[in-house]
Amino acid sequence: MAFDSSIDAAREVLRRVFGHADFRGLQAKVVEEVLAGRNALAVLPTGGGKSLCYQIPCLMRPGLGLVVSPLIALMADQVGGLKQQGVAAARLDSNATPEERQEVWRAIEDGALDLLYVSPEGLMQGGMLERLSQRRIALVAVDEAHCVSQWGHDFRPEYRALGRLAEVFASAPRLAVTATADLRTREDIRAALKLGDASEFVDSFARPELSLAAERKSGPARARVLELVRARPRRSGVVYSGSRAATEEIAAHLSSAGTPAFAYHAGLDRIVRQDRLSRFLDQEEAVMVATIAFGMGIDKPNVRYVIHADPPSSLEAYWQEVGRAGRDGRPAEGVTLYSASDKAWALRRIDERDLATDVKQVLRRKVQQLYAMLDGAMCRAAAVRRYFGETDAAACGVCDVCREPPATVDVTRPAQMALSAVHRLQGRCGRGRLIEHLTGKTKEARPEEMRLSTFGVGAELSPPAWRSLVDGLLMEGLLREDPNDGRPLIGLGDPEAVRAVYKGDRPVLTRRDHLSGGTSPRVGHARMGAATSLKDPGDAPTQGLLDALRAWRRREASERSVPPYVIFHDRTLNEIAQRRPGSLEDLAELSGVGQVKLEKYGSAVLKLVMTA
Repeated sequence: MAFDSSIDAAREVLRRVFGHADFRGLQAKVVEEVLAGRNALAVLPTGGGKSLCYQIPCLMRPGLGLVVSPLIALMADQVGGLKQQGVAAARLDSNATPEERQEVWRAIEDGALDLLYVSPEGLMQGGMLERLSQRRIALVAVDEAHCVSQWGHDFRPEYRALGRLAEVFASAPRLAVTATADLRTREDIRAALKLGDASEFVDSFARPELSLAAERKSGPARARVLELVRARPRRSGVVYSGSRAATEEIAAHLSSAGTPAFAYHAGLDRIVRQDRLSRFLDQEEAVMVATIAFGMGIDKPNVRYVIHADPPSSLEAYWQEVGRAGRDGRPAEGVTLYSASDKAWALRRIDERDLATDVKQVLRRKVQQLYAMLDGAMCRAAAVRRYFGETDAAACGVCDVCREPPATVDVTRPAQMALSAVHRLQGRCGRGRLIEHLTGKTKEARPEEMRLSTFGVGAELSPPAWRSLVDGLLMEGLLREDPNDGRPLIGLGDPEAVRAVYKGDRPVLTRRDHLSGGTSPRVGHARMGAATSLKDPGDAPTQGLLDALRAWRRREASERSVPPYVIFHDRTLNEIAQRRPGSLEDLAELSGVGQVKLEKYGSAVLKLVMTA
């Protein structure tokens, strides 16, 4: 049966089901591509609405939408939200009872299901794939697709088997979506999932609502985390720690100080983990202290801060984890604590893993790039965006580096040396060889290389100083790395910027202690930048209505056993309180109020508006 595959029809589904007037960013282009039956790879930032890119085509195309998702919590969150929107969605995972599984399969066979969420392990076991191959599939979506790549920050070997989906569901379009993937990771996703010449959509990684900060540890992380949380009272947050024991210790420390805090890690009983997750989602001021096992796909919109008690593994992991704050678009923060021992431990852990040499090289480089950003003098948001390929990323103006620039030294002359050496070596060397060339320590250097004017020109700087400088040049987009099948080569970056450095029109700065070898910590307090005011705007009557709406939402969520934000997001409640709709028609005009929610909750909301 033919269906209307136009973007206007998709926009109507967006309005009617999800209550949004129009698509954001690249959503419309991705949806249009999939509706046309073509494969696609989409890299959209956390909070950028990736799920809508496959949910809407699944509702429009004939057949069952199949979504492969890595975590049970992620699937449960999305399925619960879709059901509240009136969408026939279900999940098959290890938590389902035999009776529940039978009920889901009956719905599939009756054609009564729009979306089915499965894990990659479950899809490949127990005959599920064969059974699904007998059904008409509208779309196959691979969520958190960076998990498929050995270069990604959360690689999962079982994801590699998903390449089979290209053969099993050859007639269905396939869509891979993720929030964080650099060029190398995108190439690997494309190859592993057999996406061939699928169109690629990479949106800006800008998150202007996030104020970022980083500081060197000057004592126990536990004490500093307590200070940071105390400075942000009555706000929900996530604290990431590197070990299970530390999550328990920090959570207990926070709880004893009066903050509702819960520890979350893979060593806990499944029932305990689920209970703590539910309490975190239900309580608007709760803090979750977790290992990185927590958070992927959790759509709690009012998380106001993310604190890393221990640094993440890479810039990809960093951007995804801090991105769990401010998903409602309101001001939020990301604060990272780090030390030289953290970096040494991360590198040592990579060396101890049973990995191929080229994979270890990539992981080590990702660690170096992360710490170049954390300990650098460049705007943090711009550094991350340039890492992902945004050459025109401007300074954010609200991170700690932008607000209180650290002491720097002009290294324009050494930068010119490095750029000149890369030019003369014609992009045929990696980072280590480049540094050997600059310091004149290349082993068995060929005569033609020794005759180059850049050979040994930088001998006055130490190799560690050159490594720091090269990292900085990569961060600023003045140099780039070509993946080169696991043997990265250094090349010149943005031509205009490189020319400006050559001519002396663009100075290159680095932190003074990088070149001196000093380790004096930056003493800072991670003050709020963009997030200076988190109170809801408006007068007392507006605040009174907002309080009443939140209380009603808590009761409704408790009765339905769902998180409060599944009923309505904070931004929808704020809009209701400010605009005070007088009819169902007025309420339907507000963002986040779809047809099913209007029917379920419209009368109750209007009653509150009239009486508050």
